[in-house]
Amino acid sequence: MQENKYINRELSWLQFNTRVLQEAEDETVPLIERLRFLGIFSNNLDEFFKVRYATVKRIDLAGKAGKSALGGMKASKLLEDITKVVIKQQSESLKILDKIQQRLRDEHGICVINEKEVSESQQKFVKDYFLSHVSPALVTIVLNDLEELPSLKDSAAYLAVTMEMKPVKPSGKISKLVKGEKKERKYVLIEIPRSIERFVVLPSDNEKQYIIILDDLIRYNLNSIFNIFEYETISAHMIKITRDAELDIDSDLSKSFIEKISESVKDRIKGDPVRFVYDKNIDKETLTYLMNKMGIDHADSIIPGGRYHNRRDYMGFPRLGSKELLYDTKEALPIPGLALQTSLIQGTGKKDHMLYAPYQSFSYVVKFLREAALDPKVKTIKITIYRLAKISHIASSLINAVKNGKKVLVQIELRARFDEAANIKYAEQMQREGVKLIFGVPGLKVHCKTCVIEREENNGKLKKYGFISTGNFNESTSKIYTDYTLFTANQEILKEVNKVFDFFETNYKVSKYRHLIVSPHYTRAALTKLIQNEIENQLEGKPAGIKLKLNSLSDYPMIDKLYQTSRAGVKVKLIVRGINCLIPGVPGMSENIESISVVDKFLEHPRVFIFENAGNPKVYISSADLMSRNLDNRVEIACPIYDNDIKQEVIDGFEISWSDNVKARVFSEKQNNAYRKKTKPRVRSQEALYDYYLNKNENFKQ
Repeated sequence: MQENKYINRELSWLQFNTRVLQEAEDETVPLIERLRFLGIFSNNLDEFFKVRYATVKRIDLAGKAGKSALGGMKASKLLEDITKVVIKQQSESLKILDKIQQRLRDEHGICVINEKEVSESQQKFVKDYFLSHVSPALVTIVLNDLEELPSLKDSAAYLAVTMEMKPVKPSGKISKLVKGEKKERKYVLIEIPRSIERFVVLPSDNEKQYIIILDDLIRYNLNSIFNIFEYETISAHMIKITRDAELDIDSDLSKSFIEKISESVKDRIKGDPVRFVYDKNIDKETLTYLMNKMGIDHADSIIPGGRYHNRRDYMGFPRLGSKELLYDTKEALPIPGLALQTSLIQGTGKKDHMLYAPYQSFSYVVKFLREAALDPKVKTIKITIYRLAKISHIASSLINAVKNGKKVLVQIELRARFDEAANIKYAEQMQREGVKLIFGVPGLKVHCKTCVIEREENNGKLKKYGFISTGNFNESTSKIYTDYTLFTANQEILKEVNKVFDFFETNYKVSKYRHLIVSPHYTRAALTKLIQNEIENQLEGKPAGIKLKLNSLSDYPMIDKLYQTSRAGVKVKLIVRGINCLIPGVPGMSENIESISVVDKFLEHPRVFIFENAGNPKVYISSADLMSRNLDNRVEIACPIYDNDIKQEVIDGFEISWSDNVKARVFSEKQNNAYRKKTKPRVRSQEALYDYYLNKNENFKQ
């Protein structure tokens, strides 16, 4: 038997981020899109350190080995391994950035310049822009006279400025330095303002386009900032600190849940530091001074980096140059047989329909809710909300419904990581307008995505309509996340959705379900039973097989069950975008398991469970990954697909993704993110899926 049965979760996640970095390195990806992948890579890393690294650090500081929770590794060893991997990734990302910027300059005349490359014709613009836009927004902190450093913002970038001062006599005149005497130094931190675009487009020159990063624009104007000081030399190097993002929720019973979460989010600025990134060219004396001042210790991840941090800002790199620098934009398609110009509620009442965003338009979700808000026969709307867009038409529609006399119940998860502030804002707004809010279940996050409405039909009876999704009801992310949403009027399914809402309101009342698979009470047992059924079918010579599409697979008991399935001879196909702790293809353990990851233009986000079931496949879409938190500590829904056409559509979608040989990487013991070999005709699954839905529309018209 294999000695190590699992890949460590944190190291597996870092391998996922390597796949993102591969997209930045891929020369077939348009250049500006490659820059954006660098931004995604950096943003992912920030969140990883705030959450996962911080968790491992807490285990280490508590004096616990943490082996059972960390896949057999000691916490201290894992912290070291993470830092080594990240240093290597950061070094690679800097090389990729240099190559991309060189190609933009040489091939497209798009020049990202630094403060030393500003031309005479650009000087006035740079100075004027600084004085009018940047200078008023700067927060500048002189450190020398401070006993205690003010709390630095999590993941904000700072320029660490070092001034070597001219020797001054008591009279105020400049004096010569005595031999062996050290020059006085002043240390200053300048916070790079987030309120200003990081990339400043300069006036074009010689038919070229010039961009200066805000950091360098500030460097160019250092003398304007510090002209009151008598210094001989001045230098500026970037640093960044990442803090533990865990929320410590107050137990004060006199405070509302919104108040507690709001205060916890504000308190994040006081979280312990977990990562310190610095410009590797900074001098040792300045670096030592800063680390001592900030209380950075051995348990923190100390990463030597490049000249610029917060490369997540490259996600917003200006749209310059020709179309070839960006991905082609394709119009989101309609759902065959369900026109946005007609009643979606009536269309749903006739037949189930499936939306697969962004290939098809997310407008169907918004239109469904807008229609429900206006329809006089709609009496109630119940919906779960996990992450809303900054400007949310979903929230507007729900408020509109209340104004039209509907009863609206919203389960909103205020603890949606890094979206707490946005959710709190909308919660307060909806509460003011009369929407009834539920703030989750004690000890559980509500992660399921569902909506059910009740409408009075012509016969006077109430009929339920609704939708269940694998992703958030978020107009912004729906353009870049792939997700399924099932529109249905199946009364048995929607009756069980209502039971989930009953659980939100009466937590001690746990219902039973015949159709839905609901966490935390039933998902683990139900999936185990479905997997066991495939084992028994295999042993009886019946058709057997399992196909799972997931974001993450890290629950060890579920992995063990899949290993058992493999040993029984059942073929298992896994498409896992991110964390995958299962080791496929190991003789005697997992030789019947194959696993790939697809990373491409869109973020692969749906969860799909397909069981062969002796030739009559059972198909589910779900909000749950196979992680312990989704199975045991969250409210999740897996919904069966009963409509045969939609069932085949989901199976086809899985097979198209499985056939990818352009953007698919193969999971193996080596953890080397090797691309799948092209032994068959080229298939880039995200392109093929768009064509699949385009053909469905054309065939429907015929």
